[in-house]
Amino acid sequence: MKYHRVLVEAIVFSLGEIFEKGRQADKVIEQVLKSNRKWGARDRGFIAENTYEIVRWWRLLEFVVPSDQATYSDIFATWQVLKGNELPNWPEFAHIDPKSIRKAYEEAKQIRKVRESIPDWLDEIGSSELGKEWEEELHALNQTAPVVLRTNTLKTTPTELRQLLASQGILTNLLAKFPEALILQEKKNVFQTEYFQNGLFEVQDAGSQAIAPALDVHPGMRVIDACAGAGGKTLHLAALMQNQGRLIAMDVEEWKLDELRRRARRNGVSNVETRVIEAKTIKRLRESADRVLLDVPCSGLGVLRRNPDSKWKIKPDFLNQIRQTQYEILSNYSQMVKPGGKLVYATCSILPSESERQVERFLKEQGSKWQLSTESRTSPAHDGFDGFYMATLTKAL
Repeated sequence: MKYHRVLVEAIVFSLGEIFEKGRQADKVIEQVLKSNRKWGARDRGFIAENTYEIVRWWRLLEFVVPSDQATYSDIFATWQVLKGNELPNWPEFAHIDPKSIRKAYEEAKQIRKVRESIPDWLDEIGSSELGKEWEEELHALNQTAPVVLRTNTLKTTPTELRQLLASQGILTNLLAKFPEALILQEKKNVFQTEYFQNGLFEVQDAGSQAIAPALDVHPGMRVIDACAGAGGKTLHLAALMQNQGRLIAMDVEEWKLDELRRRARRNGVSNVETRVIEAKTIKRLRESADRVLLDVPCSGLGVLRRNPDSKWKIKPDFLNQIRQTQYEILSNYSQMVKPGGKLVYATCSILPSESERQVERFLKEQGSKWQLSTESRTSPAHDGFDGFYMATLTKAL
């Protein structure tokens, strides 16, 4: 293959921003791609794909790179060798020995935490909590995630959307278990289409699309999305409510709610009210909602395919802190549900300690006040989609 120095330099720069400055990979790549408007789709794809994959396989690459003082350029070259690509005859690659790299790789394959490129502590926790299933899930989390769209049923149907996208050369398949979902047959930049800009769809993994329906909402209800973030599930709830009723989207970050409002306008959603969570917010809404969604902050281990840099940023202490935060949210925010109403507790984690065990603890402490109605998971290994957990709880009358 032919290498262009400016593209390789862009990747090397991105790696420095991610690993030295601790910046988020997606933000760095977005900035770099905007820095040169002349780059075509192939050039942009080369930068984004190689940066993400090097971040994903960072520990493995550090293990096999033929130098103790490896540069980001060395890491890039090592990745190309592992992919079976021939390196260009550039001075900075003169010392790279493909044979030693391949030999070290054979050794690396015998060590799971190196082969699957994860920190020691994460391998230990995953193995402890998931047992034999951990290896399968871990391997799946290192695969490239599919691109899944959620049809905005306020404006179109999945069948109609599929036909519209096909007219622009974007081919998709329907997903039987997810009624609003379309999965792309091959990656395309769907954000540039008029159909995205006119709010006919959102990009949302199928695992994430399973959460809003678990809340069993109906038009005319009063619904609270209490950890709304930028609003992907809020918009799904609005569509399921057919834009009727009252949907309150809350978050502790105002900028996220700003983004939600912008997306709501594009989607044609008119029944959403946004609120920043303050000290008295939960108390004022006590027993006011027919439905409450708690898509709580979590480790994000179920979406590592999309955010591979997070496994290098999160630490064991963070995991302990986030579990405490999750349980505080579940205990306090559940008070907003009316008697007879329903609550969905959800995470994008594959760890039971953030999911099933939190619900078990809550039900044990609440006694007869709450009942578990349904509980389910999506699994990267078994379903091919992001790892989400969801439990529907019903409050006693």
